[in-house]
Amino acid sequence: MSVSTLRKSNTLDKLLAQVQSESAPQEKKSYVDERLWKPELDKSGTGQAVIRFLPAPDGEELPWIKMFKHAFQGSTGKWFIENSLTTIGKQDPVSEHNSQLWNTGLESDKEIARKQKRKLEYYSNIFVVSDPKHPENEGKVFLFRYGKKIFDKIMASMQPEFEDETPINPFDFWEGANFKLKIRKVDGFWNYDKSEFDSVTALADSDEKLDAIWKTQYSLQEFHAPTNFKSYDELKKRLDDVLSGTVTASAASMIDEDVVETPQFKTEPQPTIPSVDDEGDDDTMSYFQKLAKE
Repeated sequence: MSVSTLRKSNTLDKLLAQVQSESAPQEKKSYVDERLWKPELDKSGTGQAVIRFLPAPDGEELPWIKMFKHAFQGSTGKWFIENSLTTIGKQDPVSEHNSQLWNTGLESDKEIARKQKRKLEYYSNIFVVSDPKHPENEGKVFLFRYGKKIFDKIMASMQPEFEDETPINPFDFWEGANFKLKIRKVDGFWNYDKSEFDSVTALADSDEKLDAIWKTQYSLQEFHAPTNFKSYDELKKRLDDVLSGTVTASAASMIDEDVVETPQFKTEPQPTIPSVDDEGDDDTMSYFQKLAKE
């Protein structure tokens, strides 16, 4: 750039305009995943909606994907909220720490371990048929995050308990069924026991409409992409920070810590870990009892 060009461009008005631009309030970034749909409760403390579980996205095998997460607060007051490496079959420092707690045999450590199970989440694509709280969502495809209770209802529809019940594939466009989501608050927690599948019906009246829906679905395998998980060393460093660096100390010294996960062995090969979440206490305790015997 020549000096003459600089003379024309380096103006007071230009500098003041830049200052005003930098001083202007910046739009806050949203960390909410707009792809996710979540039901809401009304003033009475109940909620309902009608959704349809969709088939696996193009090129993927299953219409759901599992994610294990850790979420707990240490004595430092800091929170540890991270995806668990056990989701993708790798060792995780929180799992190792919890295994240490359980294997001491101390009831105090076992009590901590009972509170330390991993959080299990499922993700599926859904089509929102009815959403009374947000009718603008109706007729659109979203990702839906749900737990073991709803997954059990899905499995029950595919493998009914009684002979007079006909199994269905709730993820099928043509022979599937709408899911009537009904939510109540029980002991302060959302309860889905009243939810149920409706009768079998096609989602739309033409394959062209179904094809349009299918093409708007989101990838589920992306949840298992390496970029969604921190490395073992990064997680361990964070864990040490949350637990005041006591992750390698004796389990007895961890009594005051508030941790959340299901333990597993440090030794290889890793044992199969049961699928548990906040509502999976029976499975969790069976696994703890297995640990105590080995």
